[in-house]
Order: sequence, then structure tokens, then C-alpha cells
Amino acid sequence: MAKKKLDKETDRTPSSPSKIVAILKNETVHFVIGLMLVIFSVYLLLAFSSFFFTGAADQSILDSGNPADLSVVDNHVKNYAGSRGAQLASYLINDCFGISSFFILVFLAVAGLKLMRVRIVRLWKWFIGCTLLLIWFSIFFGFTFMDHYQDSFIYLGGMHGYNVSRWLVSQVGVPGVWMILLITAICFFIYISARTVVWLRKLFALSFLKRKKREEVEAAPAVGGEPEFATSQPQEVEFELKRTYKQTPPAPVMDIQSEEHEEEEDFPVNQQETEESSSLSEESEGVTMVFEPAASNSVVSLPKVSLPKETAEDEEPGFEVESAASEEEYQGPEVEPYNPTKDLENYRFPTIDLMKHFENDDPTIDMDEQNANKDRIINTLRSFGIEISTIKATVGPTVTLYEITPEQGVRISKIRGLEDDIALSLSADGIRIIAPIPGKGTIGIEVPNKNPKIVSGQSVIGSKKFQESKFDLPIVLGKTITNEVFMFDLCKMPHVLVAGATGQGKSVGLNAIITSLLYKKHPAELKFVLVDPKKVEFSIYSVIENHFLAKLPDGGEPIITDVTKVVQTLNSVCVEMDTRYDLLKMAHVRNVKEYNEKFVNRRLNPEKGHKFMPYIVVVIDEFGDLIMTAGKEVELPIARIAQLARAVGIHMIIATQRPTTNIITGTIKANFPARIAFRVSAMMDSRTILDRPGANRLIGKGDMLFLQGADPVRVQCAFIDTPEVEEITKFIARQQSYPTPFFLPEYVSEDSNSEVGDIDMGHRDPLFEDAARLVVIHQQGSTSLIQRKFAIGYNRAGRIMDQLEKAGIVGPTQGSKARDVLCIDDNDLEMRLNNLQ
Repeated sequence: MAKKKLDKETDRTPSSPSKIVAILKNETVHFVIGLMLVIFSVYLLLAFSSFFFTGAADQSILDSGNPADLSVVDNHVKNYAGSRGAQLASYLINDCFGISSFFILVFLAVAGLKLMRVRIVRLWKWFIGCTLLLIWFSIFFGFTFMDHYQDSFIYLGGMHGYNVSRWLVSQVGVPGVWMILLITAICFFIYISARTVVWLRKLFALSFLKRKKREEVEAAPAVGGEPEFATSQPQEVEFELKRTYKQTPPAPVMDIQSEEHEEEEDFPVNQQETEESSSLSEESEGVTMVFEPAASNSVVSLPKVSLPKETAEDEEPGFEVESAASEEEYQGPEVEPYNPTKDLENYRFPTIDLMKHFENDDPTIDMDEQNANKDRIINTLRSFGIEISTIKATVGPTVTLYEITPEQGVRISKIRGLEDDIALSLSADGIRIIAPIPGKGTIGIEVPNKNPKIVSGQSVIGSKKFQESKFDLPIVLGKTITNEVFMFDLCKMPHVLVAGATGQGKSVGLNAIITSLLYKKHPAELKFVLVDPKKVEFSIYSVIENHFLAKLPDGGEPIITDVTKVVQTLNSVCVEMDTRYDLLKMAHVRNVKEYNEKFVNRRLNPEKGHKFMPYIVVVIDEFGDLIMTAGKEVELPIARIAQLARAVGIHMIIATQRPTTNIITGTIKANFPARIAFRVSAMMDSRTILDRPGANRLIGKGDMLFLQGADPVRVQCAFIDTPEVEEITKFIARQQSYPTPFFLPEYVSEDSNSEVGDIDMGHRDPLFEDAARLVVIHQQGSTSLIQRKFAIGYNRAGRIMDQLEKAGIVGPTQGSKARDVLCIDDNDLEMRLNNLQ
């Protein structure tokens, strides 16, 4: 009985801390604590404000030092916050930090609002900022009013500011204190905004240019002088080759080779530094086992001679030629560049800790397995009369590549035909022979590892190569056989076809693609159009609707699942594409990157329709189902987008589990040069995707071939699970967003002309007359114009447009083009409106 009682007490003991932790994590408790902090900050604000007016009268009572005088009811304290408020105000202002103590109230209020789940981001930045301002202003006021410290009942810098400023004056003098205050103020502004550095650079550059111009005017070059000729010493450029580290395991003797390269970084350098130095570096983390002697490093020296400078010209009067601005060049006032991210300037990119970390994702080498595979490959080839001179193995996360060099006289086709025999000897599935390996004089045999490693999304997205990439739309897929992070720029693809059998990793691959872009792009720079006929794959992205998603303006679901909506959406994307091409034509640029640079530099007039263009990525899952249900209605807009949309920043990624010729047609293949093939069941399906076999030899579970150009690359796709994507989308959804999603332009089919004869003009919309005047003023019969100006839905705007057509104010629909406006001016419009009445 005593033992049972002891066990019960033991069971209760560990649960008490967990209950306390649960109480502290309760949102209601957080809300109550936050509300108390806000109320306390308001109380302190009342006490501080009242102290400025009643502090002189209360000073004698507070300085008496008798707590009994403050505890009585009739204590004669004038402060509006009572005796305790007067004590707090006197202590914090006079005895501590002076009037800068108001920053304490600011932080308490912000912390309280944060606990109450108000959208306050970067609380730690508020804490650091308020602390720095508290100390800086205390010292500033203490130093400025040091001589008047005893003349007032209120000490503007407090005892802290007075004592610290006196000590600083004794150490560095008065000018030194001013310099310290100036430097710390500049550092604080740099901490608040990095644009401070840009302003300072412009200020120093402007002063330097003025001085340099003055010196050039004073010292004019002599006429007929000899041209200056400069030479420089030869510059050595080192090309670092693969470094090998030898290891002697049990017989047979093998060397372990580790490749380590550093990725080339793009730092801004001046022209002289660019001409005088260059470097070559790569990044690779592969583990290679070599069954041959290792190669040595090499150093190549290249001489360099600089060109002679231009000869000085004769002194002539100043003459300037000013080029005329183009028709669309915006000649407005000189202002700072346009910042497209200003609406969401506090947006924070997702952090790496939102993704899972797997313990077994580091590359390891099982020497017994590698030795056994090597012996089996050698014996199998020897049994068919094929001798090899060297063999080395490169161990990847899921597959090991064995590179063999056959003896002279051995036909490659003979080795290629032994694929099944080698698979039988190794007792492995998914053997793939590369004969020969592109760029090498060897033949590759890819063998799956017995203990494959998981390539986590955290390991590839958190890699230095991805984090420091300068791609416009960087996408990281996973790791290659050499354990190197594999990534590409979607803008250079420009469209991707993903195919593979069911359950081989297509959905995980699409998650990796979308997640890569979410980690690198701001909501102002990128929008997604997500098409999901299965209705469940992309539903987790619906919470970031107002951040990253684009859709039709009819208020439907953010993820397009209905086939009819898919056709309308794709045609709407075509309308957006045509509109962007018109803007590019008006701006005299060739692609969206040049257009956005011109717009950011305020060289395009927004009043003429110019706007910042975000990238649009259309992702279609299960493309085969759309082809079966909609056919040509889907294929035609996809072909148009694939052919034309690259220059205007619209890219497409389509996925299908049925890689047949009636799904992946010749038109689709011709316009999707980048293809990702997961495992398929038949060689014919592999030929349909990649125009060659190979995908039928993959091992599944994210094993894929990426083709962009001549030869495919084998990649193990990063595993990004649904809970990880949910955490990322929740992190984004908790932040401030745009009020609406990115609305695509309206699209009206040519064969969907509305029967306007049935419209009852006696029940016109209340906005009918205002909409009529708007259309006549702009001379543009567009439903989206009415919707945008009056902030109404798409359906109501469409009904108003039908009533305007019935009244003879606008003409009939013209497909994707705007309607013609039949009224010339306001007088004509008033006549038509009077006739209606």
C-alpha cells in the first residue's frame, strides 16, 4: 500500500513543471499579461506627463524620505498618477535616464501588443532600438545640459546621463564627446535602415566629384603631350585542381578522394581590380573513392599587359550634347528609386529552422560494400572477356557511380549490353550504365546504395550555394551523385516538364520547387498560379493567398481546381502576357528584367499604365487529367504561354503521371526544354519524356533525371514533407499581407456573348451612371476598370457592363480586348442617359 502511494506521488511530481509550462504557453495567459503591460505603460505615461507640471510641487514630499507621508490618504501629492506614480516618475526620470525614459514605455507597450497577438514583428529589434535610444538620449541631454543640472527640478538626462557625460568629458574632452555621439547616431541609423549607407556614399561621392572637377579645371592638360603608357607585372592565376587525400584500407588498396571547392562569390569591385585579378573556384562536397594513383595540383601563370591610356586632347570650350528623351521616358522630379517591397517592408523570409533536420543525411562510406561491388563488377566484366585498367567510385546519398576505364579494343556497345548481367551480379535494382560519361574517357555504372541517405530540404535550402545565389528565380532540387547541391535558374529554363509514375516523388519535387522560391523571393516580386485538379496537393498553400497567389477577380478559391476555371485562368494569363508585351513595347525594352529596372529608376510614367511586373509562375499538377477533360482548350493557351511568355516573366511548370504521346505532345515537348523525369515503368515512357532511356532504371523515392541540354543529370530530390510546408506557409501567413491577391485580367470568350436584350434597364445598378462617366472619360470599355475604380466584385462589374452595352454606351465584347466606347464626350453621354429616363 505504501509502495503504491509512493508511486502515485512519484507520478505527480514530474507533471507539475509540465503544467506550469502549459500554463505559460497558454494564449489566454499571454493575452492577459500583454494587456497588463499595455495598461501599465499607459499608467507610466500619465505619471511621466504629469511629472513635468507637478514635479516641482511634489519634490519636497518625495525628498522627505518618509514612507508614511506617502501612504496616508491626504498626502498632498499633485501627480495625476498618485504618490506611487510620482515616485516612479521621479526615480526613472531624475535618478535614472531622464526624459529618454519614455522609450521604456514604448517597449512595454510593444511587448504587450506582441503578447496580445497584434502584428508586431521583430520584437528583439524593438528592444535593441529602444535600449540604444534610451542610453544615447540620456547621455546627449546629460552632456548638453550639464551646466544647468541643479537649476531645475527635472534632470533632462538623469543621473545616468550626467555621470556618464562627465566621465566622457574627462577622458576625451568636449569635441570627443560630440564625435562619439555623432558616430553612434550614424551607426544607429545604419542599424535601422541599410539605405543610410547609400545616402552617405552619395554625399561623399558628390563632394568628391565637385572637388575633382575643380582640380581638373585648374590643371588643364598640355597640348601635344606624349601619350601615357602604363604596364603592369604579370599576374599569376591559380587554377586549383582536385586535391586527393590518400587512405589505405584493407586489401585491395584504395584511395579516398575528397573534393572541396568554394563557390565563387560576386562582390562589387572596381574596374582596376577586375582587370588585375581573376579567380576560379567551385563547390563540391562529393566523396570519391579512387582505385588508382591521385593526380597532383597544377599552377598556370598567365601574363597580363594593360592597354595604354588615351592621349590628352586639346583644350576646347565645354560642349554638351543632351539626348532627347524617348516617348515613354518619364521626366519627373528627382526622387529616390521606387521600392516595390515598400508595402510589405517588414516582411521576413522563412527561416531554416522551420524544416526538419535528419541525422543520417551526411555522406558516409561503407568500405565493405564498395569493395564487394567493385569485385563483382570486375568479375562480371571479366567473365564476358572485358578487361578494365582502372575503376573508381563516387559515393552519393542514394547512388554510387563507378567509373571504369576499359582496355583498348573493347567496344562500348558490348559493355552497354551487360546492364542486366551487372544488375544480377550485384543483386540491385536500378542499374544504369552511362557509356561514355560526357567529358570523360570513362564509362559510368550507377549502383544504388544498400543504406540510402535522406536528402533533407534543410540541407539544400540552407546550403551556401543556394543562400548566396544571384539567380532571378533560384530553384534547388536536391543533391547529385557527387553530393553536390543541384540548383538552376527558372528564368533560363524557362519552362519545366515534370513526369513520372505514381508515388515516385512528383508532389515532393513540386513542393521543393515552390519552397525554394518562397525562401528567396519577396511577395512583391513573385506570384503563383496553382492549378490542382486533384484538389488536395496544393491546398496547404491557400493560407498565403494574399501574399503570393494570383487568381481571377471573381472571388473564387485561390487554388484552381475546376476545369472551367483552369481554362479561364490560362486564357487570363495569356491576356496578362499580351498586356505586358504592350508595356515592354512602349518602354522600348526586350524583357521584364530591363523593364523593372527602368521602372524602379522612375524612368517610366505610371500615369501611362506602367507598373512593376512581378514574376508569375504557373504550376499545374496532373496535366494529363486536364488534357482528358478539356483537350485543346487547355493545350492551346499552354502552348501560347510556353512560346511567348518567357520575356515578360511568366514561367510554367507542368506535372503528369501519364507520360504518353497523347498527353505530352510534340508541341508541349518543343516548348519545354527543361524536363524532370522520375521513375517510370517502361522504356517507351522514358523516351517520351527524355527522348532516351534511363528513367525506367531509376530506383524511385525521389530519384530523378534532370535534362536541360544534351545530357541528363541524376539528382536525388530533397525530401520536403507536408508538415514542413505547413510550417513555412503559416510563418508567411502570420505576417502582414496585401489586402487582396494578385488579380489576373478578365477574359471573355468570343463565343460567350451575353444576351443583352433580356436586361431590364428599369432596374439599373446604383453605380450605372458613375460607371458610364468613368468609361467615357477613359474611353476604355473594360470590366476590370470598373471593378478597380469602384472596388466591387467581378460579377457586379460584368452586369454593369452589360447594362452599358444595352444603353448603347459601349459596344459588344471583342474577346480579350476592351469594348469600344460609343459615346464621344460628356454631352453625348448626358443625352443617352436622359433618353433612358
